Amino acid sequence: MEAPVRLWVKTEPFLVGALPAPPPARLSPHYLRKMAAYARARAAEGCFPRLSWPRWRHIACGKLQLGRGLAWLYFELFHSLLRPDPPRRLEWAEAEAACAGPDELEQERSKAGAPSRAGRRGESPAHPNASFSPLLDTLQFLLFLYVQQVNKVSLRRSLIGEEWPSPRTKSPSLTGKSTSENKNWNDQDHRAFVQSHLSDMLELLLEPEQLTASSHSTHSSSVSYEAVCALSFLIEGTVNKGRTVHPLHQLALWQPCQGQNGYSKVSRTFLFPKLESWLRSCLTTNPFGMTACLKSGKKLAWAQQVEGTTRRAKIACNTRVVPEVFPMVIMSQVYKQTLAKSSDTLVGAHVRIHRCNESFIYLLSPLRAVTIEKCRNSTFVLGPVQASVHVHSCDNVKVIVVCHRLCLSSTSGCTFYTLTPTQPLILLGNEAISFAPFHTHYPMLEDHMAQVGLATLPNYWDSPTLVCQESGDTSGFRLLPPSDFYTFVIPFEMEGDTTETPGGLPHPYQKALSQREQKVQIWQKTVKETGLTKDQRKRFQMLVENKFYEWLVQTGNRQQLDSLVPPAVGSKQAAG
Repeated sequence: MEAPVRLWVKTEPFLVGALPAPPPARLSPHYLRKMAAYARARAAEGCFPRLSWPRWRHIACGKLQLGRGLAWLYFELFHSLLRPDPPRRLEWAEAEAACAGPDELEQERSKAGAPSRAGRRGESPAHPNASFSPLLDTLQFLLFLYVQQVNKVSLRRSLIGEEWPSPRTKSPSLTGKSTSENKNWNDQDHRAFVQSHLSDMLELLLEPEQLTASSHSTHSSSVSYEAVCALSFLIEGTVNKGRTVHPLHQLALWQPCQGQNGYSKVSRTFLFPKLESWLRSCLTTNPFGMTACLKSGKKLAWAQQVEGTTRRAKIACNTRVVPEVFPMVIMSQVYKQTLAKSSDTLVGAHVRIHRCNESFIYLLSPLRAVTIEKCRNSTFVLGPVQASVHVHSCDNVKVIVVCHRLCLSSTSGCTFYTLTPTQPLILLGNEAISFAPFHTHYPMLEDHMAQVGLATLPNYWDSPTLVCQESGDTSGFRLLPPSDFYTFVIPFEMEGDTTETPGGLPHPYQKALSQREQKVQIWQKTVKETGLTKDQRKRFQMLVENKFYEWLVQTGNRQQLDSLVPPAVGSKQAAG
């Protein structure tokens, strides 16, 4: 008999929540079970059912031996999944920017973590109006920490050659096949992970009296309704043939399901074996995930097909879009062209840009999260990104973006022009990375920043941090010298009020630009005062134009200028 509901694993906890790096050894399931018992035993101290930052800092640093920076990274990363409304995020940015130093910032974070009545049990675990106040649902946070295991390197798979952590391990294709490099995006991997670890995750949510001495369940163990609410962090679904997406805990209470999942109205609990069996039988492919997008998504004719090449650009988005789920756009094999879009299709979307070479790509809309992988010799100009930008296995690319977080792995010779309220994360396998201040604007930029809750301060573009490697090794990155810095002009007309780079430029970079502009003015004055004849001026102009043309060709800017007006498209491409 067909199950009355369809369940699937949500994309967000893996795509945005799973740090794309192997987790610390102390975040193994064994230590997470210890953490669960410790938190429940200290409910009165701010550990359960809501976890404050000071208590998590104590657990992470004192018990799990994590560094304070990494502890805050996980804490704040989890919070970014809760969709705090933009005005709240802007309020927190203002408070953080006003802090005079690390000690005052720590006080601000601790103060915000004081217990409150907000977020009672049974509410939707990802309430769209959740405030920044970092009081997190303890059980959801435990699941979030468990999900970090998705990027754990398996020794067995390493020995057979599938998962050795090399800077240039082959990247996944867009076929949806399971590979270690694609776990944050691949919904088939998400489903397999939950199916494989479902028993462990359910046991992590059990109350102490429901566990054996070795912290395992029995056939008579009961799972509380609060635990199933927490599991809604990972699982959602629909009533069969329905179009409305519901969190797991609502579907679990639906009358036709109660006999299958072992729900008792008297105790408001679920029988462990029945609940686990019900979940396994109902779990299916995510209809909003990458697999569905590639298989049956809407194809977008945004890119031109370049003559003389076998590469064919592929761009697709979700066919179904519902308010409960972020849309998805997947872009692959854009080659030797300029692609520019400001579109409703992109607003709030998860965007994956894959195997794009020698191109200039402008996505000028507010975005949810962006992954750029296996791209070469390209420039990406992105609208404000609410969650994260992850750049993986790219060579010689430039990324220009205002984003909440930037993560880099296995990149070489790349430059990042960013405005970000968090430290850029340098993961494994990077070399010759340059960081520079955000240096451009387009008319709707500040409006788009407000939509996703990003401000101009604080700005940590110049304070990257190393993750999963020796903290003292800074040889793989540098700050771009001001002498190599130039502003970037977005060559499209749009409506809007932004007329300059938000927040301005740091003094050394602004000074370098002013000095360069002064040299140009001196040069122009010198030419004017030389007293050249009309014929000499004409020959001199031709010489300058020839040298300029040579420069355009040598730098690749000729290609960009030529591709700004593709045949039969015209100059309005960005407005589509």
